[in-house]
Amino acid sequence: MRKLQNTLYITTQGSYLHKERETLVVEQDHKKVAQLPVHSIGHIFCFGNVLVSPFLMGFCGENNVNLAFFTENGRFLGRLQGRQSGNVLLRRTQYRLSEQNPVPVARNIIAAKIQASKRVLQRQIRNHGDNAEIQTAVSALNSSLMQLKKAENLELIRGIEGDAAARYFGVFGQLIKTESGFVFYGRNRRPPRDGVNALLSFLYSILGKDISGSLQGVGLDPQVGFLHADRPGRDSLAQDILEEFRAWWVDRMVLSLINRGQIKPTDFVSEASGAIMIKPETRKLIFQTLQAKKQEKIVHPFLNEEVEIGLLPYIQAMLLARHLRGDLAEYPPFLMR
Repeated sequence: MRKLQNTLYITTQGSYLHKERETLVVEQDHKKVAQLPVHSIGHIFCFGNVLVSPFLMGFCGENNVNLAFFTENGRFLGRLQGRQSGNVLLRRTQYRLSEQNPVPVARNIIAAKIQASKRVLQRQIRNHGDNAEIQTAVSALNSSLMQLKKAENLELIRGIEGDAAARYFGVFGQLIKTESGFVFYGRNRRPPRDGVNALLSFLYSILGKDISGSLQGVGLDPQVGFLHADRPGRDSLAQDILEEFRAWWVDRMVLSLINRGQIKPTDFVSEASGAIMIKPETRKLIFQTLQAKKQEKIVHPFLNEEVEIGLLPYIQAMLLARHLRGDLAEYPPFLMR
């Protein structure tokens, strides 16, 4: 159980939640482990085998407390919506800003993405010494950040993001140890044509689904974004938030798996179409590594609270919802200091 800024996350399997007078009680193994003022809680996120009493459900429905259920791994299952829900107003604000004024949110997201990408490269320099090409890429990303401050339309923001991504992935291969047997000549997808791109695409996809569920959990529409254009079948808002996590979470994880020798070139198969696919047993390793990563704790740079990494998509969804409701002047994207 974790309480973050009026949001309660229940992740311990077998927990039981019920209402006792004006408090919410959390029990585990028939023992009371927490008791909180129920009126101070705005969201309750339940992961896996978590039971909630009918009386508490009724309270949540009557008082517009967002009660959402997920699988243990974070896939969205559903949420309780009472008669007086503010989620329709939240979504209307989301749709209006997405169409009329998407630039502030999009610019903040891409600024965080470029900063995170730059820090991945700077970490390589710190650990392995000066590298002229990587340093040039870092300088280019600094220039992109300066340009981004003056960007006032989506097309310009997308152009800056595209150029920064090209600079970053232009030297990404130098972050991979030669003895790993992997080579990387640039980002490719649909389908990925080498092992590194297969890993990147696979993990981006998994994390994107986690983000979609978290957005649904706070009442946002994951298909209506601020940066990515609307497209049938695409969760554009989830792809927006994913940008914040690509370098810091996924890219660093892929580099770790490869450079530590946990994944080898023989862990992939080539299909007739030219696509490179990850073997099933290797996927299991990736899932295990990802779950272990989610359990690691960091201090959230905006909330200044210790949280599990696995809760970050839900926290960012909550912060975006608060911005749209007017509780925060700007959307604070995730960026580790």
